[in-house]
Amino acid sequence: MITSSSNEKIKHIAALNKKVALRREEDVFLAEGVRLFEEIPVQMIKEAYLTKEAAGTLKERGHFDIDALFDTGRTEYVSEEVFAKISDVVTPQGALAVVRRFSYKREELVAGKGEPLVMIAVDIQDPGNLGTILRTAEAAGASGVALIGDCADIYGPKVVRSTMGAIFRLPFVQEEEIQGLCGFLKSRRVKIYAAALDQAESFADRDYRAGTAFMVGNEGRGLKKEHIKEADGGVFIPMAGRTESLNASVSAALLMYEAARQRGYGK
Repeated sequence: MITSSSNEKIKHIAALNKKVALRREEDVFLAEGVRLFEEIPVQMIKEAYLTKEAAGTLKERGHFDIDALFDTGRTEYVSEEVFAKISDVVTPQGALAVVRRFSYKREELVAGKGEPLVMIAVDIQDPGNLGTILRTAEAAGASGVALIGDCADIYGPKVVRSTMGAIFRLPFVQEEEIQGLCGFLKSRRVKIYAAALDQAESFADRDYRAGTAFMVGNEGRGLKKEHIKEADGGVFIPMAGRTESLNASVSAALLMYEAARQRGYGK
């Protein structure tokens, strides 16, 4: 058991929690919390750090083969005091893993059963919003998510937690420019709709039963003109009162669930 916060492994985990560049260099991310830990494919875990209480909880819940993880030799027990040093949350649960990053290709966004449903997140900078978009995309039956431009770090601790495990199950790609992605989607007969007020129809008036992609923009400024012009059309969400816009993740949820409703998802 590691009981000293000056341990080199512990200092390294603390650095990974704080430094985006270091996580990228090592091609890893951190996943913390008992519930999230259970979602990680064992083969993706590079290292794991657990308090004895958390290990007991995982074993009792029975959703994760904790014995197999310890058999890999990549798992360490740590004291609760030491775990607090590597935790990114106010109330640590005693379970943290260093996880290998994913490497998806565009083709995987449209490879699921049935017609593709893709969410395109453009310049979404709030970690909670980005994580919630992935979580909701999975819940609505989306086939994948594309992150375009200046989005929050998909592998940042807060984003990972906000996905509630969807990051381990839903394909996603990251690209600087939108043109290539949109060209690819159109070549696969996927219609792209931008969430924008200009030249737009109410989102409930479109037909999303065929291959569909929704494009949602930055929390403050929305989508840029160069993004909107890549779409096949625009959609807006009607709002009463003096409200001018909705939270980006709320907008994404409404759009995806309208597509899910039209496709009979959940019936």
